[in-house]
Amino acid sequence: MVHKSRRLNPALHLRKRAFSLRPFPAAAVLFALFCLVFSGCAPNYDLLSLTVPASVQVGQFSPEAGQCADQFITHDLPHITTTADGIIRMYEANGAGVAINDLDNDGDLDLVLGNYDNPNSIFWNEGDLNFRQELMPVGRTRAVNAVDVDGDGWTDLALTRVGGAINFWRNRGAELAAGEPGRFVQEFVNGLAKPAYAMDWADLDADGDLDAVTASYDIGLLTELGNEYLLKDEAGVYIHWNEAGEFRAQRLAEEAQALAIALWDEDGDGRLDLLVGNDFALPDQFWRNHADGWQPASVFPETTHSTMSFDLGDVDNSGRAALFASDMKPPDTDPETMRAWAPLMEAEHPPLPAGDPQRMENMLLVADRDGAFRNLGRDRQLDATGWSWASLFGDLDQDGQLDLYIVNGFAESTTFAHMDDHELVERNQALRNTGGRFERMPDWGLGSERGGRGAAQGDLDGDGDLDIVVNNLRGKAQLFENRLCGGASLQVELRQPGSANPAAIGATAFLEMPAGRLRRDVRVTRGYLSSDPGQLHFGFPADTEPRLLLIRWPDGQWSTVSGPASGQRLTVSRTDLGQE
Repeated sequence: MVHKSRRLNPALHLRKRAFSLRPFPAAAVLFALFCLVFSGCAPNYDLLSLTVPASVQVGQFSPEAGQCADQFITHDLPHITTTADGIIRMYEANGAGVAINDLDNDGDLDLVLGNYDNPNSIFWNEGDLNFRQELMPVGRTRAVNAVDVDGDGWTDLALTRVGGAINFWRNRGAELAAGEPGRFVQEFVNGLAKPAYAMDWADLDADGDLDAVTASYDIGLLTELGNEYLLKDEAGVYIHWNEAGEFRAQRLAEEAQALAIALWDEDGDGRLDLLVGNDFALPDQFWRNHADGWQPASVFPETTHSTMSFDLGDVDNSGRAALFASDMKPPDTDPETMRAWAPLMEAEHPPLPAGDPQRMENMLLVADRDGAFRNLGRDRQLDATGWSWASLFGDLDQDGQLDLYIVNGFAESTTFAHMDDHELVERNQALRNTGGRFERMPDWGLGSERGGRGAAQGDLDGDGDLDIVVNNLRGKAQLFENRLCGGASLQVELRQPGSANPAAIGATAFLEMPAGRLRRDVRVTRGYLSSDPGQLHFGFPADTEPRLLLIRWPDGQWSTVSGPASGQRLTVSRTDLGQE
């Protein structure tokens, strides 16, 4: 159990009222959308789609005075991802993910942590950072996705397993009273049966429901399953099309070493494209989602070599999402660090062919106004952060700039046999976005050395800022409570009642501020094998106020909210799609 003294239970501190959106002045709407279109963030969207009706529910979060400590406070969670004997062998080292979401619709964010030989854990949020642990009847889990697959308004769980199977755990929702055990029941989903390691969800064919994307990690599954895996010939990358609750698989690639998937509208045509991040020398794979099918494309001048994770974020408040990809590169070149890294650095790898874009370092890939990408990782001091797993953007200090948190470390009984406990011990990295560079922030208290893998962010105590949960390997999971001082925030949750995508996965929100425009996207999967809640967090300096909130829904329609204010938690619901 995690406990703190202040009471910030959202159920007690939110003042809620519902009202219809008043029409915002047409000239202001047209001007705002003109800025969006001609800044390059929405180049092909229809300017006439401005009239989607919606309602807004307003709540206030209430951070109490005197609680800031200008750092994160670390809380241990009673969950340890490990093997039965504690020895970490090849590919067991990859660990498992974590998900943050409201699983019982009580207004608090709950946690789900995957495990290896021990059971997965659900931590039910009971307020004040008190959590009640419930063990799931399964472990041996890789990806943990918290997503409403069946569109009933209750968040389900989708897991990938060590042996490649996909497990669907349906949330029984209104069948159970609050706090009653057994909320999730495992069910078979017809057609969702290809071997998978990484997984993501979105409405890829604009029919209103969520489709799935999966990709295999062939070397790990071959180690686990042997020749049986080769004989089945089901490896690779798949789109699973949702057809009335049953899934039809379409194979895009016959092989993958996938640790990460990213879905975003790379070319601004209103359709989500697909990027698969591969380990080892297999290049990352990218497909554009065209009206006539999925087309492979090469859009990046450089890519990571052994891609560990992806995240997307508007790092310069341009309205365009940049892509961060993590890899392995020593953070320092001192003798101790290089001795620890020696087995990897001295390993003989087949030389890459001439012109191969892969580099063993992190990448920050930013598109210019013409859509051409540049790698700014080295320029912004992000290229070398260690053996990096989860990477997450988030405005941790609430100054209006997206910061970056990276989880580091590795343990494996052969590669690091020369190290104590055969483990490469490295600190996690918190990097503050200063507008042109990313500055390491050791004083924030986020430099854990426990060897994290999956990580997720969310406002777990209802005080308006982002907390972090990390699923460690061979050590207790950690919750990092955000007590940084300064800044303000606005939180936005988008809803589509009556649709098969009630959480509005694939929507984008733009917050107009005096100093510029902030962008946030509703996605399921972020970082490494993990998922964040759909609750969008906008941080900004405390002496500023938002001007306008613009929402682009997954079907391309727009809504506007006038007069948003700091300290608010807005739930914006479409009213043109029926009722839940």
